[in-house]
Amino acid sequence: MPIHDWTRISSGGFHDFHQDWTIEIRRTLNRGLLPPGYSAVTDLRVNGWEPDVVAIHSSGPPAPGGLAVALAPPRTRQVARVETDSAAYARKANRIAIQHEFGHVVAIIEIVSPGNKDSSNAIRSFKAKVIEFLQNGVNLLMIDLFPPTARDPDGIHQVIWGELTDEPFEARPTDKPLTVASYNAGDYLTAYVDPVAVGDLLPDAPLFLAPGWYINVPLERTYQMSWAETPQLIRDRVEPPSETGQPAQP
Repeated sequence: MPIHDWTRISSGGFHDFHQDWTIEIRRTLNRGLLPPGYSAVTDLRVNGWEPDVVAIHSSGPPAPGGLAVALAPPRTRQVARVETDSAAYARKANRIAIQHEFGHVVAIIEIVSPGNKDSSNAIRSFKAKVIEFLQNGVNLLMIDLFPPTARDPDGIHQVIWGELTDEPFEARPTDKPLTVASYNAGDYLTAYVDPVAVGDLLPDAPLFLAPGWYINVPLERTYQMSWAETPQLIRDRVEPPSETGQPAQP
């Protein structure tokens, strides 16, 4: 089944598929694809590199001197809050962490959401997160099914690679705007990139567990399994129209 054009639907529609595909990949990895002693966990927050979500949502420290803590918003003349729907869904999106025994994280699988690159701040935040993983020796598999934007004109892999090294990376074919990239964060950072396009089959992608040691993640098979469970309303919008002008049937 070819890659669909996810730009045809809202961020919320892709979020639904994103979440299910993440779970399907996790299940597949845990059904014997990972070697003994390794496990795939959804949405694991890596301590020390990201804020503690539980702490952020707590009521905060007690006020000094026995003062009551205000729960209502401060009264000021001007308040600004900006978060697009795409950014909100990106913030809530699952990812997969591969951990060895005792919870040591060795790899991350990240499926890019539209909100990861719908603003300069969003793409800076995503880039910083990825680079911090790699610089701390955590391997990464990144899947980006959205075309480049003005903020990543050569693709999000080039944004990440350009931040890590001055060495040039081979330009992507102009007819392959989407990306599957695997990073081996060993002594020598190595990137393995498959440019793809809408209509292509997804490749099996290497997921490194240690320097030079990897398993292949069956992206196409897990994509198909999630697509089979995708609501028909989303399928009708995402599938390219047939020659009759009606949505293509699965």
